[in-house]
Order: sequence, then structure tokens, then C-alpha cells
Amino acid sequence: NKEPAMATKKKGTGLMMVWTDVPADKEKEFNRWYNEEHLAERLRIPGFLSGARYEAVKGGPKHLAVYELENVAVLESDAYKKVRNNPTEWTKRCSPDVIGTSFIRNVYTLIHPKTLTPAVAESDMAPALQLGRMDVPAEIDADFNTWYNTIYIPNYEKVPGVIRGRRFRAATGTPTYLTFYEFQNPKVSESAAWIAQRDIAPETQRIRPHMRHAQGSPGVYVKTFQL
Repeated sequence: NKEPAMATKKKGTGLMMVWTDVPADKEKEFNRWYNEEHLAERLRIPGFLSGARYEAVKGGPKHLAVYELENVAVLESDAYKKVRNNPTEWTKRCSPDVIGTSFIRNVYTLIHPKTLTPAVAESDMAPALQLGRMDVPAEIDADFNTWYNTIYIPNYEKVPGVIRGRRFRAATGTPTYLTFYEFQNPKVSESAAWIAQRDIAPETQRIRPHMRHAQGSPGVYVKTFQL
């Protein structure tokens, strides 16, 4: 009898997110570079569990690459540094930090949920995402995190079409917090069920006004490419 195949881990506690806008005349080659070379190059690095590309249908920047990492220490590994410090000729021409008119490269550590169930860890990259990049004043930080983790995300996770919500704290980059909703389609947050959750809890009306979103946030993204 054959042993059952081990499930592949696709999510860990780290996340690298690269957002960019690129000039229209460079988009075609930019997309080819990402899809034909760059994504695969990154996913060969140990600790890069999965990755996909997305485009904004609301908010921005337009282009987004999402890399699910075993943990943020992956980006300190010799394997990653070797690849990053020795870019290909194509990368030298097309990397978003070279041609992007905007460029955000943030690294995040998971803060909610505390641990991933096997079902979540083995789940695929979602068809659509809603991403909130935000800060709050220091004096409300503890209340904000408790509210977000125990009230705000659990309520939104009840909405049809929401796969799950995760929250991250920036290890590299700003703002401090990232809310990462996985959707079955990009219209979920336009639904009556989603909108009904916005003010359903009194605590929400007290805390949500303190959230300061980055430009382009919240953004809704659809998956455009995955290996």
C-alpha cells in the first residue's frame, strides 16, 4: 500500500508583500518577467511556501505579489540573500524597485490567529483579497487589537464569501498593521451582509474611527497569476 501523500504546507507565520505601480509602456514586460522568471525564482527558496500575483480592483497600488513564508527569518537566510544579491539581467531591468512609480515592500509576522490549523496552513492562495494597511494611536493600541481579534474579524468571517481573516504586524515597513481578508470573489465587501457588520458592535463605533489607513487602503485585489 502506498503511504498517503503528506499535505503541503502553504502558509506559515511570515508574509512578504510587494506592491507597485508601473508605467503603462513597461507593464507587458513587467508581467512577463514576474510570471516567467521572478515568482518561480522566489518560490524555489526554502521557506517560501506559496506565492501569487494580484491586481487591484479597488484601492492600490495596482500590482501586488504575495509570498507566504514559513516565518520572517526566511528573509535572513543565506539562500534568500544569495538570490536577492545576485539579480538576473531581467530583474535588473524590470524589478519594481527599478521601474515602479510606487514601490512598497513590507514584511509581516502573524498576530491573529495565534496559530494556524492544518486546514489553514494547507490552504491555497485566495481568488481575491481585501487588505487594510493601518496604524492606530499608541494609547488605543491594546484595545484596538483585542477588539479586532475578538469582535471585528470574527464578525466579518461570518459573511458569505469570506474564507478567513488574518492579521499581521509589520517587521519591515509601515504602517504597523495589515488586515488580510481572503475572499471567494472581489465583490464580498460590497454585499449587504458585509456592510451590516460594520457597526454591529458598540465597541466598533468607539474604536474604528481611530484607524489611520495608508494611501490606497483598504484595497481589493483579484488573483492574476499563480504557479
